[in-house]
Amino acid sequence: MWGRTDLLDESDEMVKHRTGEEKSKLKNSEGISFDEKREGAVLVTSIEVNEEGEKKIGKKKGKYITLTDLTVSPDNEDSFKPIEKIFIEKLREMHHDLNLSKDSKILIIGLGNATITPDAIGPKAIEYLQSSSLTESVERVKVVMYAPGVTGQTGFETSDFIEAISKAFKPDLIIVLDALAARNSERLCKTIQLTNTGIHPGSGVGNQRKEVSEDVYGVPVTAIGIPMVVDGPVLYADAMEHVIHYIASKIEEKGSPSSALAVTPMVSSKKPNIDKSVLQPVFGEWVTWPIEEKRKLFEEVFVGKNPSLFVTPKETDAWVEHYAYILSNGIESWITTR
Repeated sequence: MWGRTDLLDESDEMVKHRTGEEKSKLKNSEGISFDEKREGAVLVTSIEVNEEGEKKIGKKKGKYITLTDLTVSPDNEDSFKPIEKIFIEKLREMHHDLNLSKDSKILIIGLGNATITPDAIGPKAIEYLQSSSLTESVERVKVVMYAPGVTGQTGFETSDFIEAISKAFKPDLIIVLDALAARNSERLCKTIQLTNTGIHPGSGVGNQRKEVSEDVYGVPVTAIGIPMVVDGPVLYADAMEHVIHYIASKIEEKGSPSSALAVTPMVSSKKPNIDKSVLQPVFGEWVTWPIEEKRKLFEEVFVGKNPSLFVTPKETDAWVEHYAYILSNGIESWITTR
């Protein structure tokens, strides 16, 4: 299946409710509580799913918090400060009802393959955490950090490793860190998702392993992830959308005085309401479709062709370093001040 995603707010059911009118229909009585607000450059999406909502959208009941900042850049360390600040706030919010004390024990697991850069956020974050102040306690271990690798490296299910450690350590909370897959290229490396429903490692890239959740271990599990890859056809559709937007905006600006005075190639307008119907006689009706429908079209066209093609940015190593630090620093800050 193309268009795979680990982000709840990119699932088919949630995408259908992106307009203001449709968002208002997401009420508790329908099994889904939806709230979206902007804090500076960061878009904060909070979704709560109950038993009825679980049946409706096929996602486990629980809380999902998504932070998206399209302004972050691997070349600007300061650009990550707003999303890091809100990440720490949401960590506190996510765990408020657990009533954890300073004596509570926490198991932190970094999922992923450290030898494959876009999958290395979990292990890298554990590396940073192991050199943090959380390892200074010698009288009583309250935090255990571990990167178990992937099944292809060890021959064992990651979930079984976590279960063995959990039985020995008896934590009050398990936190798992992982790289995710996105359905929107603009969200790539610019989103953090937190959820108390656990995770299926590898599900976003079609390599689903055993579940890591409270249902399995009997211990609350918080999953935190960053989308590092997208399906190849997603990029095709997004690139085509940019081309369509560019041509339509150029036609719209053709008769304006500013266009006549331009001495450089015109930059595509960022206005979301560009009239794309002017291209319909040339390209057909599909140019006016919403971007989600265009992505589905590309998914159908490319079914059976390179189904394992996933794409990651060329600056992936820099993104991994930044987010591994944000995750480790945020978790350390929350644990030491909770």
